[in-house]
Amino acid sequence: MAYWLVDSPGSGDGGRDADFWLPYLREQGIEKVNKCRLDDTEQWLRQVAGNDVLLAAGGDGTVNGVAELCLRTGATLAVLPSGTANDFARNLGIPSEPAEVARLVAEGSTEMIDVAEFDDRIYLNVAHIGLGTLPSRQASSPAKKILGPMSYIATLFRQLGAQRGFHARIRTDRSALDGRWLSIAVATGAYFGGGHEIPEASANDGLLDVIAVKPRPFPQLLLAFLMVRLNRKTPRRTSTVIQIKGKWCQVDASRTKTVTVDGDVAGKTPFHATCRPGAIRVIGQQVIHTGDRPANTYR
Repeated sequence: MAYWLVDSPGSGDGGRDADFWLPYLREQGIEKVNKCRLDDTEQWLRQVAGNDVLLAAGGDGTVNGVAELCLRTGATLAVLPSGTANDFARNLGIPSEPAEVARLVAEGSTEMIDVAEFDDRIYLNVAHIGLGTLPSRQASSPAKKILGPMSYIATLFRQLGAQRGFHARIRTDRSALDGRWLSIAVATGAYFGGGHEIPEASANDGLLDVIAVKPRPFPQLLLAFLMVRLNRKTPRRTSTVIQIKGKWCQVDASRTKTVTVDGDVAGKTPFHATCRPGAIRVIGQQVIHTGDRPANTYR
C-alpha cells in the first residue's frame, strides 16, 4: 500500500499544504508519502494501485477532484481538511486538529459513501443554483484568507438585496415543486454552506437532499438565515425553506442559470443529478447523521 498526497496550495488560507501535513503523518508512522498535484495527474496516476490511499490536502473542490481519481483506480480517499469551509470533512466526522486527522489516516478505518453523478462527472457534497453559487464565484481569495467561512456569508449579504429569484421546476423520484426560488442546493451529505446541517441526512443514505429557498423580503430572509446559523441546522420546511429527498433530482429553470458543484462552476441548467450509493471508499471517524456529532468534529 502506498500513500499519495495530492497538494492544493491555494486552498483556504494557503497554510495547510503538503509540507504542513507531512510532519503530522510521520508522527503516526507514515514515512513514505508521494507528493503530487491534481494538475499533473497523468504523470503519476498510472502508478496508483487499488489498495493505495490518496490524501487530498485541500477544500471541497480539491477533494472532489481526488475522489474522481479514486473512482478510476479503486484507491481509498483520505481528506486532510485545508479549505475554507471543509463541509465534506464534516460529513465524515473528520476532526479539525491536524494530529487527530493524521491519526485517523494511520488507523485506516474506512466506510463506503455516496456520490452524485451529473454529465459524466461526480460531486461529493453539494450543487448550487441561484444565490448559492455567488460565494464560489465572487468571494475573492484575499477575503477567504482573512474571513474564512465568513467570506461566503459576506458575499451573500452583499448580493441578497438585488436578488429576486428565478422560476424553476424541481423534480425527484418522490415529489415535484414548481415555483420561484432564490437558491436551490442539491446535497449528498449532511452539511453544506460552511456548516449548515441538513435534517435526517448523511453521506451514505443513498439519497440526495434538495434545499430550496424562496424569495422573501430581506428581514424575513435575514431572520431565517440567523435561525439556521444559531441552530446549526437547516429547517425541514418553513415558509422560506423547503427540503425534499430523492434518488435523483432534475432542475429546469425558465432561464439559464449557472450551476456550481463543490465550489467550482460546473455548467448551466437544466441540471440532473443521480445518487450513486456506496460508490467510494473513504477514511473517516464515522459518517455523520443529523443529531450525531462527535465532540471533536467541526463546530
